[in-house]
Amino acid sequence: MVYINGQYLDDENALLNVTDMSLQRSYAVFDFFRTINGLPLFLNDHLDRFYASAAEMFLPVAIKREALKQVIHTMILQDGRPEIGIRITLTGGLSPDGYQPATPNLIIQSKPVVVASEANYAKSIRVLSRQHQRELPHIKTINYLMAVWLQPWLLAMGADDVLYCNNGLVTETPRSNVFMVTTDNKLITPNQNMLRGVTRKNVLQMAAQIMPVEERDISLEELSGAAEIFISSTTKRIMPVVALDGKLIGNGKPGQVTDQLYNLFRQLETESLNQVIQ
Repeated sequence: MVYINGQYLDDENALLNVTDMSLQRSYAVFDFFRTINGLPLFLNDHLDRFYASAAEMFLPVAIKREALKQVIHTMILQDGRPEIGIRITLTGGLSPDGYQPATPNLIIQSKPVVVASEANYAKSIRVLSRQHQRELPHIKTINYLMAVWLQPWLLAMGADDVLYCNNGLVTETPRSNVFMVTTDNKLITPNQNMLRGVTRKNVLQMAAQIMPVEERDISLEELSGAAEIFISSTTKRIMPVVALDGKLIGNGKPGQVTDQLYNLFRQLETESLNQVIQ
């Protein structure tokens, strides 16, 4: 199911003009969230970020927030599956010269979603660091050029994901925020040159109830000496990192703090859906 500028369409009938700035210049923003039992998870947080990204890219959203919510709920009902992903994209529009943004196109898609399971959590992931700084990192754009380009390298190296660094400072992975637990039991996460994830926001709020939390610069060297490392995202939830650049983190297994935050986040998912129902 696809919604384009006021029309609900089947996937095969959803068309976009090839002169759109998203195709010509990768000029577009998006946001993505998932449903559980047919209910959207953290919808308001995702809409906050979507409208903020659009404003930062000078792309007006023709539809008001409450009307957009109605479109989203209609799509969820028409899709019918209890667990799906909803992607909202706002493009640069059909530019007359291929360079200047025009009237944006609003596209909303419902699609199957794969969410990390408890088995995925137990297996955890291994990451490799790479010097790279995303353009306009505080905006959720569709530009994932470096991340896609690095996939063969990651496969050849036997790693699961890449960790971006900027002049020796850790920023993010292509689709997740990164956290470290120090040896004195503090939770620290980068606070600049990265996208502020919705899951990140919830993790920080949960963690602040049980331990000291800091948002600040983290050097790659400091991260490599962490007691625990994990990443967070919409589909990964909280995912332990057990190796960084070939070095085991802790004992090479998910740590106690990461376990605790993972369980708290699963509880938060349920609580958030109960609030939607009420």
